[in-house]
Amino acid sequence: MSLVDDEWAYALCGGMAARECFTFGSATVVIGDAGTLIIVEAGDALDRSCVWNADEVRLLGPAPTPVRKRLVEELWEWGTDDSKLPVHLTVRDSEGLVYLGTGSVTRAGTVLSPGSDEYVLTDCALRLASPLGKPDLDRVRPSLPPADLPNLEWLGQVNGDRVSALEQFITGWYPAASETAELPPVQAPPLDLPDGLGHFYRLAQHRPRCLGAQNRVLPLSKLQTDPRGEMLVFGEENQGGFFWSLLWTLDGPEADPTVWFREYDEPPIAEQEPLSGFLMQFSLFEASMGAEYVALCDQVTEQQIDQLTEGLLPVPLRQFCPAFPTRFYVGPGLVLQVSDERGDAGFSVWAGATHRTALAP
Repeated sequence: MSLVDDEWAYALCGGMAARECFTFGSATVVIGDAGTLIIVEAGDALDRSCVWNADEVRLLGPAPTPVRKRLVEELWEWGTDDSKLPVHLTVRDSEGLVYLGTGSVTRAGTVLSPGSDEYVLTDCALRLASPLGKPDLDRVRPSLPPADLPNLEWLGQVNGDRVSALEQFITGWYPAASETAELPPVQAPPLDLPDGLGHFYRLAQHRPRCLGAQNRVLPLSKLQTDPRGEMLVFGEENQGGFFWSLLWTLDGPEADPTVWFREYDEPPIAEQEPLSGFLMQFSLFEASMGAEYVALCDQVTEQQIDQLTEGLLPVPLRQFCPAFPTRFYVGPGLVLQVSDERGDAGFSVWAGATHRTALAP
């Protein structure tokens, strides 16, 4: 990583006459016959282009059409890696322009422009060819200021007042939708629901993200019984590989019923926690999976798990989900899940946080 001047950086794209320059938000993209130059501002934010981590630079749009074509469409037209035009990544800080090296597009999001048949580039992730060391990363992505993190008061009620524990966790983790946001209309449940599930839906009215980021609890309008009318299906895996249901009877719901997990056409398996504990586990799992700040690792040993969780508190519930038995550990603004990968593969670990400072330890 080196400090360069603008003239040197712009020359990476080719001659002056064959160059186009586009600025959107905190990013500048220069397109030329010899390559592409991307400039982002030093800093760390969710709502603007910046260096995201040691491996990745993120662009946030909407980006002009030529930028979309160069970064997305021409990526496929170039064919082999040898024929691709290079993408050069830089950061502007108080001292000047810092050259990070070349990178490649790993993910891009587009939406159809209203009233048009043209797509708009909304976001783009670029992976650096050479990851940044910590001193370099700290320079181009200075630490965020301390934040007020969600507390752990709910943890003491997990095996007492679980309804209150669930509400405290969800309202602490997810900001309420703003008053100007268009919320879905309040719906009456189409079926008689257990109190715990009904309360969960009321929480989701102002915090719809709690319905799930990886898997989901179905919206009220999608609740239905299975073809035999024996089970109320209320949750599903993101690709439909498995679902969760409750026993359905004409006598009305139990106060805290068993949750049944079913994978494809396999026989149903009871979750280890009843609905009250399951909703807490589901919420912890989805909060960590959908967090903006995450860290993950596979093939982790039991000894490494002990090291990772040394400063965290275990959630006193039995394991979640028969498909990938999972236990949870928490800190302020942090949920860490440990899943058994079975066999000799060890464990997988996924940590999600509400703020980068909570994830740093």
